[in-house]
Amino acid sequence: MPASGTSWKAWRSSCWALGLCCMQVVACAQPGPDATGEATMRSEMVEQQLATRDIDDPRVLEAMRAVPRHRFVPQALAADAYRDQPLPIGHDQTISQPYIVALMTQLARISPGDRVLEVGTGSGYQAAVLAELDAKVYSIEIVAPLARQAQRVLEELGYRNVVVMAGDGYAGWPEHAPFDAIVVTAAPERIPQPLLDQLRPGGRLVIPVGPLQSMQELRVVEKQADGSLHSRSVIPVRFVPLTGEAAERDRTP
Repeated sequence: MPASGTSWKAWRSSCWALGLCCMQVVACAQPGPDATGEATMRSEMVEQQLATRDIDDPRVLEAMRAVPRHRFVPQALAADAYRDQPLPIGHDQTISQPYIVALMTQLARISPGDRVLEVGTGSGYQAAVLAELDAKVYSIEIVAPLARQAQRVLEELGYRNVVVMAGDGYAGWPEHAPFDAIVVTAAPERIPQPLLDQLRPGGRLVIPVGPLQSMQELRVVEKQADGSLHSRSVIPVRFVPLTGEAAERDRTP
């Protein structure tokens, strides 16, 4: 979603120029293409946009093929749902492009039965992809109407292994910690300590980090068995900022 004072057109151009995406957001559960047509579009999305790049985990490719992405966008944009681009979906927010969703999912290395935290539910699309990997997904969205909408769409699609909560994701979800993986879809300037604390030894945190007005980097942080952390940068990105009281306090003056 564009930052306050930034037009959607300018923000979109900036993101597309980088070939990147920003936070997933509200879903509109409207009928999209017919079943045969949308299945074909999903298959083409996977083969042309993901498998030809660096998405090579077969389980991730199958998850991306399985989730009806057009259900997570307004009906008027359903025909564009499978293009490799973010789309506006109301509330001044967007759904991430398929490649970034697939990349973050692959980096998280989800195994069946894993307990996964997602910070930034938005549309629920990323949560649905994670759920396709047979994980138990706990997803937090700071905008309450988006949280309610995402939960409704996920339930309509039969995802019973996803729980959505309206709240401040900076603090994580300690009641369900520790997590085998944490996926964050908005950028803090510094990695929130609560998320590191709630990561299980051997677990992975996938998160964009950096200031709002400049390039950020997508990082993977792995917690070692002794509790130490190993962080690596994957690609430069441009995400919206992680919001909430604690996140604002953490920003550089």
